Amino acid sequence: MFVRTPALRTSGVLAASVLAALLVTGCGQGDGPSVATPSTPPTSAAPPIATATASTPTPSPTPSATASTPAVDKEITVTIAKRRVAPPTGRVTVSKGQLVRITVTSDVSDELHVHGYDLGARLPAGTPGSVEFRADKTGLFEVETHETELVLFQLVVR
Repeated sequence: MFVRTPALRTSGVLAASVLAALLVTGCGQGDGPSVATPSTPPTSAAPPIATATASTPTPSPTPSATASTPAVDKEITVTIAKRRVAPPTGRVTVSKGQLVRITVTSDVSDELHVHGYDLGARLPAGTPGSVEFRADKTGLFEVETHETELVLFQLVVR
């Protein structure tokens, strides 16, 4: 006959609690930028919004606001081909509080990073990657790729 002692029941509960905590918080999260895997756009238009996605191109010629995607105030689109950035590297100015979407398409796999906001997105080769956020910090912020170390532009928030 098997009899459980109170100590065994307590350690079982403790082990289950620790496992649940690990599943909720995740493990192995680094101090690098927040990088999202491909996902669906947020369904809430409530600020602040900070999302990063890599998605397949759609045939839509211009972005449009839908119930699931809030309208952006500033859309910035960059293309990288053979290490050349188009449009050429420069400064892009936005007003504080604007909703900004940066979409980058690269001919090689890379990672987009927005300094100061610590946001990023994976850039699979030939597939646009986007990051969307509320420009709530003023200053000059570099937007670059990590692997190829290309400066795409400098974001000025006033």
